[in-house]
Amino acid sequence: MPKLPVYLDNQATTRVDPRVVEAMLPHFTMTYGNAASVSHRFGWEAAEAVDRGREQVARLIGAEAREIILTSGGTESNNLAIKGVLPGLKSRGNHIVTAATEHKSVLDPMKRLGREGWELTVVPPAPDGLVSVDAIAAVLTERTVLVSVMAANNEVGTLNPIAAIGRLCRARGILFHTDAIQAVGKVPLDVNDDSIDLLSLSAHKIYGPKGVGALFVRRRDPPVRLVPLFDGGGHERGFRSGTVAVPLVVGLGEAAALAGQERAEESARILELRERLHAAISGQIPAIHLNGHKTQRLPGNLNLSFAGVDGEALMMAMRDVAVSSGSACTSANPEPSHVLRAIGVTEELTRASLRFGLGRFTTAEEIDFAADTVARAVTRLRAAEAS
Repeated sequence: MPKLPVYLDNQATTRVDPRVVEAMLPHFTMTYGNAASVSHRFGWEAAEAVDRGREQVARLIGAEAREIILTSGGTESNNLAIKGVLPGLKSRGNHIVTAATEHKSVLDPMKRLGREGWELTVVPPAPDGLVSVDAIAAVLTERTVLVSVMAANNEVGTLNPIAAIGRLCRARGILFHTDAIQAVGKVPLDVNDDSIDLLSLSAHKIYGPKGVGALFVRRRDPPVRLVPLFDGGGHERGFRSGTVAVPLVVGLGEAAALAGQERAEESARILELRERLHAAISGQIPAIHLNGHKTQRLPGNLNLSFAGVDGEALMMAMRDVAVSSGSACTSANPEPSHVLRAIGVTEELTRASLRFGLGRFTTAEEIDFAADTVARAVTRLRAAEAS
């Protein structure tokens, strides 16, 4: 019996790796200076720690340290990328493109810009969640200035062909942003090989602390210009004012370094556990549906719909296993998942869906327990519904 409850919601957030905590701790009580204080050793040491964290993040995605802007997390990174780059592109065009399965921190800024006069095209995905390069190419015009497509979907785990989309945009002179928050540290990513101009990432998805993230902004070939979202102090080369949270940046950097070192082996192990979970559930109960691409998906993502069962009721019936439901994918919005609706999943199956997120600390024992728990709960709820 594993220690309960079992945590299988690693797409929502991850446990901070103890090695990351260990790296952060001295910067709360010993190296506690302000990294912008250039007149004494406390500030110098803090600045050195920030520079090291920035370099570790850059190395993970094939960037240069000076191309990394530190932020409060993925939502800010996405907003800064989209809202920050467009003012400088107005003279070139007014058309922006994204996909229907994007995270709300991309979709909502895009929709706001659409209301403010930008011409917005939202591309529908294939039924497996894939946003193809052909689908993007079909909507581009001479006035298109920005395309934003996520690297990996946070709900169904589908991996998009971002290198191909990046090359398409580069050939057309269009800037390409990718929300790589779910993909960084889990699948190979290189901003140069993949022709990415702006890339968002977040520490708490890679076993780092909450409250810190980063935005890659290409400096050359082509150089990308940003307007800051807010002003005051000129931190982060003027792109993101505000005192840098040194302990959090250290944690982000250490998490990035560990992800780079362990990604291949870790992803292979997690993929094996995911297949074990899928097989164990499928072998015990009928009428389940896999959401997302069968093979082109995050190693740790398994999104299933259970016919005839309400997802919220199912989660309540398996309190010892922490997962997410397709009927409550954003805390402020009780409506069914916009991602599942966009890929054509019926409302009934959307409300019957669960997302299992496996991670670094998931064990085989936990997987077996979760599969048995799900099977028992589904069988009991279906029997109750039929009676």
